[in-house]
Amino acid sequence: MTVTEETTPTSHYERIGGAAAVKAAVELFYDKVLADPELAGYFAEVDMVGQRRHLALMLTVVLGGPNEYAGRGLAEAHQPLHIPVEHYVAVGGHLTATLAELGVPGDVISDVQGVLAQVQDQVVAGGNPAGA
Repeated sequence: MTVTEETTPTSHYERIGGAAAVKAAVELFYDKVLADPELAGYFAEVDMVGQRRHLALMLTVVLGGPNEYAGRGLAEAHQPLHIPVEHYVAVGGHLTATLAELGVPGDVISDVQGVLAQVQDQVVAGGNPAGA
């Protein structure tokens, strides 16, 4: 059987427009997060160019695009920040709103929300309770 474009499954990454769409989403997302007084403080001392690049690489992987991410793991990067669950939820809300605003299909947004739920314990403070 010959694989054609019609039989090759299209990744979410390809469906939304690839690298350009991910870059647009990351830019709009960080505009929202940095304008949020509850969240902006986390980024006061952060190299935002590098931060945006890291998120673009991670979001690319989540959406089924090429995996070129070589940064720290989620827990290593986030546990020292002692992020409360309400801030994690707020960030997820900004990401969901960003994707919806950019016209990303609902099934793609649902899959991204599923990943957010799966990794929450790696990001939120106390995600790995002592003795667990």
